[in-house]
Amino acid sequence: MSFVDQVDPEIAAGLDFFPVELMNAVGDDPPKAREMYQPIWDALADDLQPSNITIEERMIAGPDGEIPIVVYQPPTPSPRGALLWIHGGGYIIGSGRNDPHGIGFSEHAGCTVVSVDYRLAPEHSYREALSDCVGALNWLFESAGDLGVDPKRIAIGGASAGGGLTAGVTLYNRDHAGRAVAFQLLIYPMLDDAHDTPSGHAITHPTVWNRELSFKAWRMYLGDEYGTDRVSPYAAAARAEDLTGLPPALVTVGALDLFRDEDIEYAQRLMAAGVATELQVYAGMYHGAEMSVPDAAVSARMRLAYRDALKRAIG
Repeated sequence: MSFVDQVDPEIAAGLDFFPVELMNAVGDDPPKAREMYQPIWDALADDLQPSNITIEERMIAGPDGEIPIVVYQPPTPSPRGALLWIHGGGYIIGSGRNDPHGIGFSEHAGCTVVSVDYRLAPEHSYREALSDCVGALNWLFESAGDLGVDPKRIAIGGASAGGGLTAGVTLYNRDHAGRAVAFQLLIYPMLDDAHDTPSGHAITHPTVWNRELSFKAWRMYLGDEYGTDRVSPYAAAARAEDLTGLPPALVTVGALDLFRDEDIEYAQRLMAAGVATELQVYAGMYHGAEMSVPDAAVSARMRLAYRDALKRAIG
């Protein structure tokens, strides 16, 4: 059965959401890809229902200079939980202004969301992206009182590349005696630079995140470590040998996602390491479809499930 035949019929139309020209540009011309991508994401934000979430763009001090962030605040009484949100985009595109997720999580879980606008590849490597995200996490803990946040209820989460960074930041935080993170939300995370799994070989459709494109992204993100045995687990968390001592996790992925098998394996390894972990796999779902086709039943189920998981963890 072909890839298209396995797609849930309600989300099949979303296979045209990202044009082939954009997907090619992500791997071959990142600045052009960013120009093409942002209006598409902005259109999703324009379709959101009116909200009472306040949104503030600001700059914070980081270890290498200022870091742009976006703060989403609900009217929920303080102290409230908080989520450090790390956007997706293959480590190449995307921005901290991530209203569909920022507003969605803040409304559903009644939490503060801090979305970090980390530095992107290929202009910067994983080291700079990691530095920005760790810096934003530390700022969130240090600013908890001013934000109305309970520092015991701070989670880290992200989708796709943001999920990969979430896993990397969580590992780095553990290894460097960092903060007590309450939860890690791993939405179809990009974890393994090898993709040597059945799903990692099978997903080649040109308008979804596919094998060829993912390798191009990893090459830009890892820099001189790409293709070597020196790849840091903070860049590709699947390479981490020890997963003990990490915060509870949700791992969610579609059955037609390039990352399916590496995500399932990572969830199994978290469980084996004694980390309280929930794993969800959605039949007929390809990468990112719950956002590109938001009204489909499978999209609504997936979105509600990961928002509920965050609410249970920090609500």
